[in-house]
Amino acid sequence: MTRRLPRSTASHGLALPARAVAEMREDLASVADKVVTAIINEVPSYDDALTGSMGENIRSAVRIALGGFLSLAGGRGGANPRTPTAPAAEGAYQLGRGEARNGRTTDALLSAYRIGARVSWREMSATAVRAGMDAETLAGFAELVFAYIDELSAASVAGHSDELATAGRVRQRLVERLARQLLTGAPAEAVLDTATRAEWEPPTTLTAVLIADSQVRPALASLPRATIAVVDSAELSEASGAPESTEGREGGLLLVPDAHGRARGALLRTIADLDAVAGPARPWLEVRASLDRARRTRTLGLGPDTEAHLPELVLSADADARADLRAAVLAPLADLRPGTAQKLTETLRSWLLHQGRRDDVAAELFVHAQTVRYRMGQLRELYGDDLEDPEKVLAMVIALG
Repeated sequence: MTRRLPRSTASHGLALPARAVAEMREDLASVADKVVTAIINEVPSYDDALTGSMGENIRSAVRIALGGFLSLAGGRGGANPRTPTAPAAEGAYQLGRGEARNGRTTDALLSAYRIGARVSWREMSATAVRAGMDAETLAGFAELVFAYIDELSAASVAGHSDELATAGRVRQRLVERLARQLLTGAPAEAVLDTATRAEWEPPTTLTAVLIADSQVRPALASLPRATIAVVDSAELSEASGAPESTEGREGGLLLVPDAHGRARGALLRTIADLDAVAGPARPWLEVRASLDRARRTRTLGLGPDTEAHLPELVLSADADARADLRAAVLAPLADLRPGTAQKLTETLRSWLLHQGRRDDVAAELFVHAQTVRYRMGQLRELYGDDLEDPEKVLAMVIALG
């Protein structure tokens, strides 16, 4: 009965005749050339990749792999049968990493391995038969060939995955550094260098969006791929000098590229049903200003669009200054009874905002137009010409707005 080998090269127990191994070793260069040619012809993504110096490097790698296999099959591994395959396995691992860096998928890589296994087996089995290898040994030889290719392809897939994971971690760290630099006022040259290293193409504008951590992922699904996401931006808040929130953490932060003009509408629709506040679009190196406005808007309990609340933001920019201005504007009413002062204050505010349209003021205050006329007569006596002075009127609008 023919002995079945496990699908592994470890302790395979097979020793090929020395003559067959010697003849196959003489053909290594030829077999490597045929393997590379077949891969070029059958895998489109390798059409231009295996020419010139790179093609020679691949041929050399194939020869090393086949040479390691022949050492293994010839029983030259000594106490550790894996020893002859170590250089080939390392080469396969590095090949996988290189393919990931070159943007090729594991599908293309595994196709190349399948073709290499087929061509290698066809060539080496023909040599083995000419060298007089018996059928049972030939069967064991076949299984060892494909087990060996499986191990090499697995090493390449591992290298490919590790490279993607490593590159992803490195890029994520660079993107996080980029966000920190943008929000802490780092020099433009340093920010540009980090963006280049992170392979992040600078947009025209960036828009800061404050959002709950749990809603970052749903939002990202509808936002540009270049969006920078920072989950729990408390560290960035501290680094940029922002005040701590009442809950001790700020939550998530998104820096959305090119959400200006008509594109802002799409951004606002994306966050409409989320716990989020979108700052204004700003030149990308000035996104800190967008974040500052988003923070102020959220502190005031407003949102989700900061630009829909510009008057409130302006009026609340310096609360102490506004309180002082209000006191100065209302100084002529200081000696009146509180109830009378309140009614006149409401009337003055409405008159200013309605630009003196008596009927509109009456409708807003739910009083008769004659009442408005009477109150405005009182106010004219108290304020005199100030009600006609543009600068005084501006101060009144700001104070009472």
